[in-house]
Amino acid sequence: MTEKEKMLAGELYFPSDKTLSALRKQCRIKLDELNSICQSEHKTRTRLLKALFGSTGKRLYIESSFKCDYGENIHVGENFYANFNCVILDAAKVTIGNNCMIAPQVGLYTATHPIDPAQRATGIEFAKPITIGDNCWIGGMAVINPGVTLGDNVVVASGAVVTKSFGDNVVIGGNPAKVLKQVNLETSKS
Repeated sequence: MTEKEKMLAGELYFPSDKTLSALRKQCRIKLDELNSICQSEHKTRTRLLKALFGSTGKRLYIESSFKCDYGENIHVGENFYANFNCVILDAAKVTIGNNCMIAPQVGLYTATHPIDPAQRATGIEFAKPITIGDNCWIGGMAVINPGVTLGDNVVVASGAVVTKSFGDNVVIGGNPAKVLKQVNLETSKS
C-alpha cells in the first residue's frame, strides 16, 4: 500500500511521504488563493471551494482564513457555512451533512498520533474519519476529535471538546463534551 492508501485506510502512515507532501503543498497553494480573495467575490470563492473539496452541495460559503490538509477528503452537503479561522485536518474523510453551520475558530481533526513516545518520535501517524449529520451547528472554538460521528440536529456548545460520538437531537458541551439537553424539534420550530 502507498502511504496515501494507508492514511485513508486508517493505518499508520508517514505524512512526510513525497506524494502526501506534494498534495499538501498543492492544497496550500489553493488555500492561499482562496484566502486572498475578497469576501464579496462569493462566486469565485465558491468555485475554488468546489474545486478543492471532494464533493459539495450547490451552496456553500467559508470565511477566510480557512485551512485544511488536502481538501479532497472533505465532503459537505447543501447550504454549508463556516465562519472565520476554521481548520479541518482531513487526513481521513470528513463528511458534513446539509444545512450545517460552523462558528469561528472551530477545529475538526482527523489526524492523530501513537500514544507510545518512541513510535510517535518516528513521525508516524494515523487518521480517523469525522462524520457530522444534517442541520448541525458547531459553536465557536469547539474541537471535534478523530473518529467522532455526530447525528442530525446536533448543537455543539462553544468551547466544547468532542472526544466521542453522539446521536441525533442533542445539545452537547464541555470538556469532554457530554449531553446537556435534548433538542425538542416540535418546540424549536416556534
